[in-house]
Amino acid sequence: MDLASRTDPNPQPRTPLSRERVLHAAIAVADQVGLESLTMRRLGRHLGVEAMSLYKHVASKDEILDGIVDIVVSEIDLPSTEADWKTAMRQRAVSARQVLASHPWAIGMMESRAAMGPAAMRYTDAVIGSLRAGGFSVEMTAHAFLLLDSYIYGFVVQETSFPFDTTEETAEPAEAILQTHPADQYPHLAEMATEYVTRPGHNYADEFEFGLDLILDGLETHRDG
Repeated sequence: MDLASRTDPNPQPRTPLSRERVLHAAIAVADQVGLESLTMRRLGRHLGVEAMSLYKHVASKDEILDGIVDIVVSEIDLPSTEADWKTAMRQRAVSARQVLASHPWAIGMMESRAAMGPAAMRYTDAVIGSLRAGGFSVEMTAHAFLLLDSYIYGFVVQETSFPFDTTEETAEPAEAILQTHPADQYPHLAEMATEYVTRPGHNYADEFEFGLDLILDGLETHRDG
């Protein structure tokens, strides 16, 4: 009997390991310290077990990587089958951005894994189906899918790298730059900083939907149906 059992008359049973528990723990570790720091030893410590115990549930780290990417994809809303293609693509793009902003390490992984899990296959098929139902040819569907995902991924990378979260945080360095570099020396930069970036209520994240709508409007002109 261990110490906890001797001191607690009603000890809580330890949650048994499972593949699902291992994968969700791996996502938590990647969110906390980055994918590059996700090791079997660190994952074992996170779960309170020896690293070798993990291999009873996952065959390798590659299986973990495939699994966690598929879980992340499953968090993205599938395109609505009830809405028109543009509304469906807008909703799924907004959802994808929100999910990937929570798991930015997944962006490169989503396109680099050789194995596609069931959630990723379901998601990909649904996006293709929505575009095809909206009147896009097979070729234009491929173009639209790639364009939208490139925009989503790129925006999230930029957004998660941005060092400021609020207008107030952005205003301080902007004002400092203007003080050390006269406005007449960089007039266009000064104009942008004072009239747009630092104005009350400005939020960098709002730029996502502006750009998204431009892309969707542009794709509309190439729709075949």
